Amino acid sequence: MQRRVVLSSVVAVGTCSLAPWAMAAVGFSSAEGTQALRAALEKGAQAAVSQLGRVDGFLGNDKVRIPLPSVLEQAAPLLRTLGRGKQLEELQTTMNRAAEQAVPLALPLLRSAIRSMSVSDAKQILSGGDTSVTDFFAGKTREPLAVQFLPIVSKTTERLSLTKRYNDLAGKAASMGLIKGDQANVQQYVTAKALDGLFTMIGEQEKLIRQDPVGTGSAILKKVFGSL
Repeated sequence: MQRRVVLSSVVAVGTCSLAPWAMAAVGFSSAEGTQALRAALEKGAQAAVSQLGRVDGFLGNDKVRIPLPSVLEQAAPLLRTLGRGKQLEELQTTMNRAAEQAVPLALPLLRSAIRSMSVSDAKQILSGGDTSVTDFFAGKTREPLAVQFLPIVSKTTERLSLTKRYNDLAGKAASMGLIKGDQANVQQYVTAKALDGLFTMIGEQEKLIRQDPVGTGSAILKKVFGSL
């Protein structure tokens, strides 16, 4: 209940100033609440992109490593006995490298989402749960980021002959209803998984900020999120 009261006070951001008694109760002004929220968004976005947008950002991280499409994963034991193990490993490595190359493209769009944050967005974030920042980013940026990621992913994965063979076979299987969604195309599959990984890591950063605002080294985050 106390947390809800604090959040309700902060949600006044952008519509009116907090009453003196309210500011005293929560220990920060509406302007500081806005500043803290934007700082949290910026910090989470930068950290996630930095962690993922480098060599082994995906491949070396168990939480976001992109596996082979499930159809290939199921067929992997047989394919390895047929001498295709190296090709499978090469495909998985290439998929993860493609995601690592694509993720840095996300930062400008994530920052744009922060700048365009509306009063309604702020209310939803501040009154939401532990992943409300992540949900905000996903809702605002997932579709346009998919458009940006796909050409980079395609350029990298299309170099492998196995990609084309998989897409041809998976496309036929999809037309018969045997494969659904992104599994029918390597490029779309990797793009979707890259976005999943990005929002997973933003979520990890959000949890850290909420749990330990002092550890962020930001005075304003400490003041506002520490009160929450």
